[in-house]
Amino acid sequence: MNNKLLVSAALAAVISTGVVAPAEAGGKKEKCYGVAKAAQNDCANLAGTHSCAGQSKVDNDKGEWKLVKKGTCSTLGGLSKKEAKKLYKETKKA
Repeated sequence: MNNKLLVSAALAAVISTGVVAPAEAGGKKEKCYGVAKAAQNDCANLAGTHSCAGQSKVDNDKGEWKLVKKGTCSTLGGLSKKEAKKLYKETKKA
């Protein structure tokens, strides 16, 4: 009887993992600048040099963004759009 209970619990755990993961993937997202690896950005950059995903040239470019789970951008070392624009303008003046 304990074996049946153990197998049932393991099966339930496996099935629930498949159900929870897609639900989390559809959660709230935010643009996070400066965390995309080269060729892994999600769309246009602040400089306006491209307008498509996958066209960033270097890792962690402050003008490139990637969608991340809402609330995790700062912990990843990224910037909000407002912060990234300010930094971009400052470096452009220098």
